[in-house]
Amino acid sequence: MAFLKASDTISGQEGRAYATINGQVEEMFYIKTLEASVEKEKADVKTLGRRGTQHKAIGWNGTGSMTIYYVTSRFRQLMLDYMSSGKDTDFDVTITNEDPNSTIGLQTITLLGVNLDSVVMVSLDTESDALEEDIDFTFEGVDMGQAFDAPTSSQN
Repeated sequence: MAFLKASDTISGQEGRAYATINGQVEEMFYIKTLEASVEKEKADVKTLGRRGTQHKAIGWNGTGSMTIYYVTSRFRQLMLDYMSSGKDTDFDVTITNEDPNSTIGLQTITLLGVNLDSVVMVSLDTESDALEEDIDFTFEGVDMGQAFDAPTSSQN
């Protein structure tokens, strides 16, 4: 029986993240977690001769969230720019997962047209050793620059 080698799983700490904002690339070394997902939008379709409801994909919606350490004012400034001038800034985020202990190589995904939903403007917490903030966002597209190689299986 084949099984996945534990060494081919990807450590969550082995990766890099970069934001491209107004043409400037910034390493996002302050990220604690980031997750983005795509959800299909589907329409219910009823047809003659079938009692059940069928489903047809009609679009998609990209949303995400990240938890970052409270060490950058970059996102607060983007929100302040929007608040004061109405100028909203979309940007791209590129994530590379690469664990040197794995044989599957690396994966690079770019989220295109990231737009912030909410930003923590100030934070104090006497119980916190390291302040964090949660940021929700949407995105308009995805580019897969590089995919993982298929994992090799081991036999018992």
